[in-house]
Amino acid sequence: MNRTDQTSALAAGPWTLAAMIAAAALTRLLPHPPNFSPVEAMALFGGAYFASRRTALWIPLVAMLVSDVALGLLNGGTYADYVGHLSFWLVYACIALTTFAGFSLRGRVSGARVLGWSLAGSIFFFLVTNFGVWASGTMYPKNGAGLMACYAAGIPFFKWTVLGTLLYSAVLFGGFELLRRRVPALRAQTV
Repeated sequence: MNRTDQTSALAAGPWTLAAMIAAAALTRLLPHPPNFSPVEAMALFGGAYFASRRTALWIPLVAMLVSDVALGLLNGGTYADYVGHLSFWLVYACIALTTFAGFSLRGRVSGARVLGWSLAGSIFFFLVTNFGVWASGTMYPKNGAGLMACYAAGIPFFKWTVLGTLLYSAVLFGGFELLRRRVPALRAQTV
């Protein structure tokens, strides 16, 4: 690694972004309504601000994995069983795809764009994860009516997904914008 790479690897921006995403992920350990989480918001945020696409992708995934391990330790076997389930992998796929969506916000972050992508990410997450519940479970018949019943059963949880994504997007994007105004080192595009 040359001197320039070392300087950029230690820059304030990436560490600040990673710390914000890690803190958001760890809020999953606090009591909260079902599906009220930072999952989509931290992926969108990482995609929007990390200059390195690779870093933008792996930081939210690692933060999510750390919080999943912590939840597994706190909740025992029931949560540990989740790791081998299709739903687990679909959640991580949603995080990755939402990070890619966040790339479209690079240099163009605005309240309207963050709101739009937050709502789109919430809808995408709902559709994909509920499809996984239907496809891998035994609770619903494997036909169109069963899939629709699964989606209908998920609607009460969907409002919490949307509210969580919107709140955490506001905190992450808004908080980072406030930090950028006060800390000159964060004003440039991060690495």
